[in-house]
Amino acid sequence: MDRSALTHGILIIDKPANRSSASTVDYVKRVLNAERVGHGGTLDPLATGVLLICVNAATKLAGYLLAEDKAYEADAILGVETDTLDRTGRVLATHPVAVTEQALREALGRRCGEQDQIPPMFSAIKQGGVRLYERARAGEDVERAARKIRIDRLELLAFEPPRFRVAITCSKGTYVRSILADLGTELGCGAHLAELRRTRSGRFGIEQAITLEQLDPAELAAHLIPLGRATDLPVIITPDEYLSSIRSGVQLETQAFPGELPAQFQLVDADHRLVAIAHPDRGRLVYDRVFPADATS
Repeated sequence: MDRSALTHGILIIDKPANRSSASTVDYVKRVLNAERVGHGGTLDPLATGVLLICVNAATKLAGYLLAEDKAYEADAILGVETDTLDRTGRVLATHPVAVTEQALREALGRRCGEQDQIPPMFSAIKQGGVRLYERARAGEDVERAARKIRIDRLELLAFEPPRFRVAITCSKGTYVRSILADLGTELGCGAHLAELRRTRSGRFGIEQAITLEQLDPAELAAHLIPLGRATDLPVIITPDEYLSSIRSGVQLETQAFPGELPAQFQLVDADHRLVAIAHPDRGRLVYDRVFPADATS
């Protein structure tokens, strides 16, 4: 692909197991010969499912995609605790399992809602400039600040002791393996994550995803999500006479647009191509992101 004919948009990839999000990004960048590629929310190597890949100008939207809610299906094993809280880790302890389905359902129900979650040691969060997983591999166990998360759904899908499967819908930054490990602690036998599949990220579901094997530059148009359809931000159609000013960073007065403006919104042209993401401030528009005129994919 000729880089002079830039392609912009979001790819919904079904990430395979045993591959990092970073290596998936590198693969897409190489296959498409793209200038810039990023992702909208990392998945651990053992996890599969929806990984949003931002191509060229769409990388400006990565932060908005990261902030969206996520949905997963997860398998866990009761009675075994590991240092990583998943099946890739070293076994720390084993316990007999005498958990009934009713007890498990009740415990799941108690974990819904807003709550604090302490990130696991084996995570990519930086502390003191060092990734926590690097500290963990060095044998360190440092204090971590709790983060606010929200769990909207935590439903039991299958129970075949010691294994069970759940469906989870949660806010950004939620560690599913921590949820399951904490659940095991509450049930008195411990637990760890065995399998994880992301089924939704924001407005995009697994049914829309393609595999890496299906990624073909010649058929890219059939799979690329246009920039203007990437987020759930309100949309305002911009008159043609303002497009050049916006792309030049000229702050327009809010009265140029009828009605009360949302706290943040997308400005699109008549063909619904994304021009900018903006917010009102003291009677003027402030542009959080501006997109090139050739970002038409």
